[in-house]
Amino acid sequence: MRRKDREMGRDFGYYVIDKARYGILSMIDGDEPYGIPLSIVRHEENLYFHSAKDGRKVCTLTNNPSVSVAFVGEIRIPDNFTEEELKEIASDESKAILLISSVFTTEYESAVIKGKVEIVEDEEERIKAMRLICEKYIPTKMKYFDMAIKAGLKRTNIYRIRMEEIKSKRKRYDKQGKEMKYGRMK
Repeated sequence: MRRKDREMGRDFGYYVIDKARYGILSMIDGDEPYGIPLSIVRHEENLYFHSAKDGRKVCTLTNNPSVSVAFVGEIRIPDNFTEEELKEIASDESKAILLISSVFTTEYESAVIKGKVEIVEDEEERIKAMRLICEKYIPTKMKYFDMAIKAGLKRTNIYRIRMEEIKSKRKRYDKQGKEMKYGRMK
């Protein structure tokens, strides 16, 4: 990671993964890169997702199980200066770097993992993984889960990614408009 000052720890990476609405799964299909957004859930050191029994993703993962998954958390535009302060900055070219670093920027949080995909064969783990996915994405419908899993489990591949590496990164400003570097939380 080039910007070590924005690097965050493993627990922050888990936080981003757990709240992200989706992850982008990146694979290599022959010589061609292939990436797709997926509904992914984390349980301890594993990520789970599901798919149909066949298709490009299934073939690609069978041929090369090495993957990367990118997750994006909260993104927002910081409001570090009042209009008066911005006018003052704009009147002095020596302060132009403030515009670049603190005005024309975004606050963000992200996590990127590397790992190997495995198809889950154990029925108990398959059901557990689907329950975790459904609890994350459709928690208000869980009273119908047992009927749905009974009808759909045999038609579904469930995959596990054992996270071998996790890198997380964040750019955030405090209330005084100063960037919180090196993992500073307050």
